[in-house]
Amino acid sequence: MINRLERLRRGIGVYRSRNGVILGVCRGIGEYFDFSVFWVRMITLALLLFTGFWPIGALYLLAALLMKLEPVIPIHSDEEQEFYDSYAHSSRQAVNRLKKKYQNLKRRIQRMEDIVTSPEFDWEDRFRR
Repeated sequence: MINRLERLRRGIGVYRSRNGVILGVCRGIGEYFDFSVFWVRMITLALLLFTGFWPIGALYLLAALLMKLEPVIPIHSDEEQEFYDSYAHSSRQAVNRLKKKYQNLKRRIQRMEDIVTSPEFDWEDRFRR
């Protein structure tokens, strides 16, 4: 694991942990600052109890929305960081990937419909009986 000074030097920010209990915010903050996750959660819980849901709950949800999700594979170089950022946060690329998947599924379904509705399929089905 990269220590905090190395993360600051390379500009690697705080990530939400994939192993967190609720959205991974406390674990991500604890791992980034090398704090015990237990104590980060206890401080968050104490603030939640003393201030009420509105300020801390809203800040927690805001942090969950703003913090990037931790990469599946650890990032070791600046090139990997750049690739992760471009892949994970480009809405245009995500939309293009979804469109491509949809078009492929649509094409496959169209081929199946063509085969099932063809006259040859009806004759082959009659001969199988």
